[in-house]
Amino acid sequence: MLTLFRNRDGPEIMKPWLAPALDYVATWLDFQRRHHDQPGCAVAIADGSEVVLEAAFGTANLATGEALTPRHGFRIASHSKSFTSAGILRLVDEGRLRLDDEVGSLIDGLHPEIAKVTIGQVLSNSAGLTRDGPDAGQFLDRKPFCSKAELLADLAKPPVLPSSQRFKYSNHGFALLGLVIEAVTGQSYNEWITDEVVAKVGLTETKPDIGLWGPRPMAKGHSGRHLLGRRAVIPADNHCHAMASATGFVGTVADVARYFAQLSPNAERSILSAKSRREMTRRLWPDDESSLGRHYGLGTISGGEGDWRWVGHSGGFQGFITRTAILPKQDLTISVLTNATDGLAHPWLDGVAHILKTFAERGAPSAKTQDWTGRWWTLWGATDLVPVADRVLCAAPALLTPFLDAAEIAVETPDQGRIVHASGFHSPGETVTLERDGANVRSVRMAGSRLLGADAMRAEMEERYGGGTGA
Repeated sequence: MLTLFRNRDGPEIMKPWLAPALDYVATWLDFQRRHHDQPGCAVAIADGSEVVLEAAFGTANLATGEALTPRHGFRIASHSKSFTSAGILRLVDEGRLRLDDEVGSLIDGLHPEIAKVTIGQVLSNSAGLTRDGPDAGQFLDRKPFCSKAELLADLAKPPVLPSSQRFKYSNHGFALLGLVIEAVTGQSYNEWITDEVVAKVGLTETKPDIGLWGPRPMAKGHSGRHLLGRRAVIPADNHCHAMASATGFVGTVADVARYFAQLSPNAERSILSAKSRREMTRRLWPDDESSLGRHYGLGTISGGEGDWRWVGHSGGFQGFITRTAILPKQDLTISVLTNATDGLAHPWLDGVAHILKTFAERGAPSAKTQDWTGRWWTLWGATDLVPVADRVLCAAPALLTPFLDAAEIAVETPDQGRIVHASGFHSPGETVTLERDGANVRSVRMAGSRLLGADAMRAEMEERYGGGTGA
């Protein structure tokens, strides 16, 4: 099931390549979801502050067959840290808190070494705190999430490492920041963050914990298939209690994209000052022992290089994998939410960025190339003809980077072109012909191979191999 919304009146006019890129993002993600047999996926892309694409693919709940829509909520887990960070920085902007304040000046009962760490060190995950305490069962569906008393009992013990030694991710640290917000504001974390962050951004489909979600549609989580030979449905209705500021948030994909878009240092409107946004998204601590080239800021993760550097956050909750990235130089924000423990939110977001970058570099289809489009099949799988300004790209939708080593066709006549750029293992120099039934293209002759539409290829395979299922 595919549910898709495209805002065709938004600021994409400023980027002529963006509209065709968004169309291909949707068809590629739909293919990927089916190809990898995932339950569901939702994507949203914002151009500046305007959401120009929101789409949902697949199923919200495999047990009921409920179709996933863009209005379904997801457990967005550690995206919560970026909300909490914005809350802290909002208090800093208002002069009610300083990043170099020691947490012990606000919270009693902490171990003396923890009491001396600063708000900024906790925000940047450099305070040396335990990740999840001595029992991480709350993230394994084995026990409820920590209460305030349980959290403080864990933080009464010594820190794992000295502060400012290295990046060390800590859910307990961001739960502690929730207590800091309560101490400064005199309100519960859920109340204050809802009024002063969520509402101030204008989000209507975001809550800091599941108990506040109400009757709105909610996606269920799902396990992987490996152990049971099937996917188990995971309710994911856990109340996060004192851990809400680290992992409790629930939201729709469009709201997540809309929220992160206003955190961009270049955003025209935001709940934070430009200074706070620059500080929040700055690369403070490298994740040195990872090969992924990531850094941590103040409640944000960043990576990438050049004009396509990104900053955002990701999340993993029981049955959900989610990721969001701002591309500040492009003024774009991408959010990809999945409802399975083996969800591909990380590579899919990278794939979406790869598609956007390709269209940005190659340009929108021209009058000459625009009709060379569609998904075409052989026994070996699908090839997408994707027109850009002066060429037609032969994309592989099964790849996580579909334009990797894509052959390029130069259109010579309305129905004939030539492969002018391709790997030597492809068919460089050979012709490509659109074969028609009247005005409709029925097949594509690419060098010596004939590519068919899905229905025709399905019929050919059933005739040749039968309709049964092989072992």
